[in-house]
Amino acid sequence: MEKIKMTTPIVEMDGDEMTRILWQYIKEDLILPFVDLNSEYYDLGLENRNATNDQVTIDSANATKKYGVAVKCATITPNAARMTEYNLKEMWKSPNGTIRAILDGTVFRAPIIVKGIEPLVKNWKKPIVIARHAYGDVYKGSEMKIPGAGKAEIVYTAEDGSETRELIHNFKGAGIVQGMHNLNSSIESFARSCFNYALDIKQDLWFATKDTISKKYDHTFKDIFAEIFEKEYKDKFEAAGIEYFYTLIDDAVARVMRSEGGYIWACKNYDGDVMSDMVATAFGSLAMMTSVLVSPDGYYEYEAAHGTVQRHYYNHLKGLETSTNSVATIFAWSGALRKRGELDGNSELMAFADKLEKACIDTIESGKMTKDLALITTIPNPTVLNSRDFIKAIAENLAK
Repeated sequence: MEKIKMTTPIVEMDGDEMTRILWQYIKEDLILPFVDLNSEYYDLGLENRNATNDQVTIDSANATKKYGVAVKCATITPNAARMTEYNLKEMWKSPNGTIRAILDGTVFRAPIIVKGIEPLVKNWKKPIVIARHAYGDVYKGSEMKIPGAGKAEIVYTAEDGSETRELIHNFKGAGIVQGMHNLNSSIESFARSCFNYALDIKQDLWFATKDTISKKYDHTFKDIFAEIFEKEYKDKFEAAGIEYFYTLIDDAVARVMRSEGGYIWACKNYDGDVMSDMVATAFGSLAMMTSVLVSPDGYYEYEAAHGTVQRHYYNHLKGLETSTNSVATIFAWSGALRKRGELDGNSELMAFADKLEKACIDTIESGKMTKDLALITTIPNPTVLNSRDFIKAIAENLAK
């Protein structure tokens, strides 16, 4: 069979631990036999990030700006234990955070729906996509322990030296305080990414914050979304037959639980972090959750929503058999290849991406799966496969 040609490269970002092992299996068994892969490779493994002072992460993000599409393996965000384990020069930042900041992107996470892996919320029939704003709030917060009685204030000093002050609290004793911020420009990018992605996948968009309590901070998010929608997207949404609406976060949670799914739920940074894990778990598994970073400038970076599967990696190093779910990582590859095909007008590449995803789903629905899915499936007597054999089973279906 002649391999499918690619005209423009995708950016390939390799990663860490067990997902790095799966990355190689996926390429060997599912991609390279069928596609004449054209990728610009960047090693974002922690050793190489340390050796390059994390310049490789910046280079990979800039390459994504050049080519428009990237696929990323899960990576380690180091803590104190990792500093020792990898003998790091410093505690390098999250690669995802660095890439998000450079691309100015929004993260969209969606569950992969498979018969036999039933949602815990019985009325959920369609995927719920979580759009997470990926800048600021508590993740860029400044914190302070208050040792005793005193006054805490927010102080803004303008360029001309004039000050504006807002009282946080008059402390009578010890406590804690946190200051957080966001940028209008980042919120505008978040809004446009959400509106564009909703038009891309033809789904309704919900946005929720708590503007009744946060009358300046959250209300600014609400106002920016409303203004951009009215000026730039209202007619496009009507033409596409989809809607945008705003509601309070607590009302959104109630609506989500009663719904059948099939929409995008846009959340601020922390809300999106929490709700994407809730949705993933309720749909079955974090290993069955896709993630794509979408920039308002039209850059796309696809990855799995889960981490590097550290425990399985240590077992792998000991020579023990692992049964690691690779579906979300496979869907990262299929998503990137489909988008590359779409941007290049390469229908063969788009069709291959569809077939790769169907082969994954057919394999699971036939009863062949990894241990994590076997523990929750309603399919009787599933066959539990190890990490490599599961990918090989998908390859057999793909070849057909």
